[in-house]
Amino acid sequence: MTTIIPIPAFRDNYIWALCNGADVAVVDPGDAAPVLAWLDANDARLSAIIATHHHGDHVGGVAALCDKYDVPVFGPARESIPRRTHALADGDRIDVPGIDVAFGLLDIPGHTAGHIAYYTSGDDPLLFCGDTLFAAGCGRIFEGTPSQMWASLAKLAALPAATRVYCGHEYTLANLAFAEAVEPDNEDVRARIARERVKRDRDAPTLPSTIGDEHATNPFLRAGLPNVMASAAAHARRPMDNVVDSFATLRQWKNDFR
Repeated sequence: MTTIIPIPAFRDNYIWALCNGADVAVVDPGDAAPVLAWLDANDARLSAIIATHHHGDHVGGVAALCDKYDVPVFGPARESIPRRTHALADGDRIDVPGIDVAFGLLDIPGHTAGHIAYYTSGDDPLLFCGDTLFAAGCGRIFEGTPSQMWASLAKLAALPAATRVYCGHEYTLANLAFAEAVEPDNEDVRARIARERVKRDRDAPTLPSTIGDEHATNPFLRAGLPNVMASAAAHARRPMDNVVDSFATLRQWKNDFR
């Protein structure tokens, strides 16, 4: 049976370890040191590396891990990933060596031009979405357009509500503060803030989220709702013409939010 463990890295990154006995695959290892320390402490061996996009805080540790372990490296076909052995794109499927998990692939550009997500279906669906969808938020748009990012989020939002969402950073409470500013009357947001504060007070991760949680509390997935569009329009002091306009306004608002 596969278990999923967060390995903290840098200030707020999570490297996700998928563990099946002594075999471990890691998702987005931005730093090799915490992965190697965790493997050593748990008498485990690396079986695969999985990358969602090319940013250094997600792939910076790949080369050092490959120097120690001769393992496959899965990553997006449209980005430069260190030591990549398997170039992946929308619609591909992979079986992760050593791990009892098979993933489908989605192209989700916006944060970066070639960003991909890995998902499973069945009774316990999983999603590893890098920096595109966050708990109660979404990534900055560095290499794409608001319309691309909105389309990418819509792909993820269409996954089953029970899908567990494993993203790349611990941003949840900051994202929820923004969600409350956008929807001050959203009781689900208030309840989630209280729930996630308890976890952080224990120094526990707020992740994984679920797609159902995101539909209820994530302003970026809710950008087309009338009250969210009205909030975006009030902030921008102009009408919102369509959902992409609303989403882009929310994304800019979040960039400036303190």
